[in-house]
Formats: sequence, C-alpha cells, structure tokens
Amino acid sequence: MSTPLTRSKENPWMLKTAPGTSEYTMHVAEKDGRTILVCTVGSTVLHYDARCVDDLHAMLKAVGDWVDLGGADEQKPAKEGTVEAWGRSPANPVGGWYGLKKGFRGRFGVYLPPLLEALGLVELEHNAKNNRVRAI
Repeated sequence: MSTPLTRSKENPWMLKTAPGTSEYTMHVAEKDGRTILVCTVGSTVLHYDARCVDDLHAMLKAVGDWVDLGGADEQKPAKEGTVEAWGRSPANPVGGWYGLKKGFRGRFGVYLPPLLEALGLVELEHNAKNNRVRAI
C-alpha cells in the first residue's frame, strides 16, 4: 500500500523533531521525474526520495519493536541498527541513501520519523535524547 503524500509547498506539514527542540516543514515536490520530500529546517533544505515513507514503515513493521532513531549528519557514521543507518544502508530497498542532496543526505533518523508520526504510521518517543520509533 502506498501512503498518500499530498502536502504542497503552500500547505506543508509543520513538524518538530522528536525531542521537540526544532521546528521544520516538509512537503512533496517533483524533481527530475521523481517524487521527493522537501524538508526545510531554517534556511537548510534537504531532499529525500518520497518512497522512504512506505519503505521505512515496512521496515519498522518487519522489526515489530522499537528502533533507535540515531540521527547523524552525512559526514558522520550512523550507529548500527538505527533508523539513520537503515536510511543509508546498501541493504535498504533503494540500495543506499534516501537523502538526495549531496552533503545534506543525512539526518534521516531526525526528520522522517516525525512525518510518519503525523501520518499516523508510527509511535514516536519524545524524550530529550535517545528517542525510538515503532510501527503502529
């Protein structure tokens, strides 16, 4: 099943990171014939392959338990077994990074789980640190 992603630049999702410390927006756009998610954090703009929503949800359902978020910048290694590590793993359905802008491909574990929570697909912890997510 494909999750309908319909929010435009004019009507984005208004989201907060899991700890609630940063606000950002996310909307759907087309780029180079591909549907993408545009994540805007202050003046920083990140792009993710939109299929990551269904793929991440499927992975979390398969795990069937809590998974650490493990957000990290592209230049830093991701902790194994985390959402961040999966979002850049050669073993995921796209065979690597869901992030599409070189230099800004990381932070998958920071910005995608709150979107899945807003879509009603996951339960997300909101602690100061070390948050986890699981499929509903």
